[in-house]
Amino acid sequence: MCGSETIDDIPTEVYYCTHCHTPIIKRINDAQKDICPLCQEKMKYLTADLRPVFPEERRLLELLLNKEPYSLRRASVWANKNRYYIDGKGKPVTNSIYTAADVEKLRQALAESRMDEYDEAFQRQVELFVQANREHLAALIEEAHDFIRHEAEKYPQENIVLSFSGGKDSTVVADIVTKALSNPSLVHIFGNTTLEFPMTMEYAKRFREEHPQAIFQVAENKEQNFMDMCAEIGPPARMMRWCCSMFKTGPITRIISNFYRNQQILTFYGIRKFESVSRSKYNRVEKNTESVKIQQQTVAAPIFNWKDIDVWLYILSEKIDFNDAYRLGYDRVGCYCCPNNNGRAQFLSSIYMPDKSKAWRNFLIDFAKKIGKADAEVYVDSGKWKARQGGNGLAAAKTVKLQFTNCTSEEHSKIYKLFKPYDDELINMFTPFGKVAKDLGQKLLQETIILDANSNVPILSLQPFMQDGYEHAVKVKTLNVENHDELQRLAGYQIRKFNACRRCLKCESLCRTGAISIIGDSYYIDPEKCVHCYKCMNAKYLAGGCMMDKYLRTK
Repeated sequence: MCGSETIDDIPTEVYYCTHCHTPIIKRINDAQKDICPLCQEKMKYLTADLRPVFPEERRLLELLLNKEPYSLRRASVWANKNRYYIDGKGKPVTNSIYTAADVEKLRQALAESRMDEYDEAFQRQVELFVQANREHLAALIEEAHDFIRHEAEKYPQENIVLSFSGGKDSTVVADIVTKALSNPSLVHIFGNTTLEFPMTMEYAKRFREEHPQAIFQVAENKEQNFMDMCAEIGPPARMMRWCCSMFKTGPITRIISNFYRNQQILTFYGIRKFESVSRSKYNRVEKNTESVKIQQQTVAAPIFNWKDIDVWLYILSEKIDFNDAYRLGYDRVGCYCCPNNNGRAQFLSSIYMPDKSKAWRNFLIDFAKKIGKADAEVYVDSGKWKARQGGNGLAAAKTVKLQFTNCTSEEHSKIYKLFKPYDDELINMFTPFGKVAKDLGQKLLQETIILDANSNVPILSLQPFMQDGYEHAVKVKTLNVENHDELQRLAGYQIRKFNACRRCLKCESLCRTGAISIIGDSYYIDPEKCVHCYKCMNAKYLAGGCMMDKYLRTK
């Protein structure tokens, strides 16, 4: 409040004590940041962040580096991205090592390994790490508890939700919020994308069994099939992750809407600013901003300023159960086919999820051939598919191209091509403009009039139309407005949505009043709930009026 730094936002660094053989977290403004708190010996700077290397990953590392079996069991082994630190000395393990590895031999050798060879020594290392960093952890916990209580006091506790993904960050948030509020009965929402690691599903089951008092809800899109959508609109890419709305945010929105109707809720989630450049731009508390994907909630991040090593310090110190994928070497868990997965994650999946890994690679190769890539295998294995943009080579791309002709007989009228018959669903999509009045239109022309929501003045006229070159068409005429072009542009957005909608659930998530619902193949806007805010047509949230415009647009 006074403008000075607080405990939660002072940067930290990781040092290594060669005497105690453990990493130690120090704040950069600490006058004795290079002095070990255990032995008082001088330490050396190691890196900005670290994660522990568990016995399962140590055995794999021995195999990759051609070391003697179990030679790393007593070593202090940590990692940061693709760089490993063995007794304080850095060793890069590049993607070329993963590419050259014989996956089948590795899988067999790992299956024959004895993990108990590592257990006792590893546990001693964990205890030493926790002891050396206990003051740092105490400060983190105290600050997080204060933050949680401060934000939670603004809401009734039944309106507080924990976002649970099965990853390490959401695991810590679930634990630290429960303890800060002394409430084991909070609502936990697990977004099952149907693309989760098998280990994530196993952990979610364990978590539920270990927390019987918690209200545990599973959000899942049972109406769409991921592989079918990939075949139609292409696999997700780094800049085109349509899967998030369809298989995560959308289903979670439905759970929240069913539980809380129009009530505002507070969601604690495990976002951290060190995870990515985009997340570093978030605020610790977000409400009614672009980064809040579900408009009914305020989101708060108790561990926003924590690094990986802080998260692991908490987990190991509090002895919390966690996702076994981290023991294998994954530094993040999510969807097995996510375009944000790095080369090491893909390599690990080829070992531990061979069936899923192979099936996904085969699909990508077939897709690459379908869109005309000359060397499909290179396109896939080099990761170029992750940079794919637009709908080039896809038949579905034609549905987002807004085709129209200007009506020669009526001013301010356009005739739009439809890719399916004119029907009540299209008429209903004009509900955000105002009152839909079929009875005011010319019945012989099947005309529908849209009245302005505030003045009841007619502003739009819709009618099915016969147009050369168009199998199906609709004529849209703007009425009694100053800016005809702007209204026609928004009308075009709804036409595109009617033509291109793949039920991605983005519109459902955007609607604050719950007016939009997508059930099966039906897109419906409830006129009793719609407040005509135009958010579902706002280019700030939906470029081109429909998410498919981004995913299927071609040059």
